[in-house]
Amino acid sequence: MMKFVGGVLIIGAATLFGFLKAAHYIRRPKQIRGLISALGRMETEIMYALTPLPEAFASLSKQVAEPLSSLFRITSERLLKSDGKSTREIWQWSVNDVWTRTSMKQAEQEVVLQLGAVLGLTDRSDQIKHLRLAISQLQTEETESREEQRRYEKMWKSLGVLIGALIVILMY
Repeated sequence: MMKFVGGVLIIGAATLFGFLKAAHYIRRPKQIRGLISALGRMETEIMYALTPLPEAFASLSKQVAEPLSSLFRITSERLLKSDGKSTREIWQWSVNDVWTRTSMKQAEQEVVLQLGAVLGLTDRSDQIKHLRLAISQLQTEETESREEQRRYEKMWKSLGVLIGALIVILMY
């Protein structure tokens, strides 16, 4: 009886691991799409509403889901009490703090960090150009992430079950 329970627990744990890895591939395109949407809203805030960056980030934090909401909220709070730090430094600091909670990869992080290097430094039209460039680059990454999702989601789900079964077979 103990062997049976142990086998079920091993298969269950391996299956759970496979489903958690698959969930990572499911979340990534959604988070990239959310980031694209947020940057589009930021473009509107900068272009038409003439909103200062701290207020724009605070507004965005209420409009997007976690973990992106935290990114914009933390950036807004840090900009308001900047202590002499540049927008670029605050943005990098915030991105590095929040990025581990996302399912996005290094490529998306690089795009976001490059955008942060120009936010608040140039005029409106230049910032809009950089936002549009970032959106375009993120759309490419989203397409690639959907391909990865299609390729690896099912594989990880199956692999989790199969590895659990293999471990049980090898143990008994």
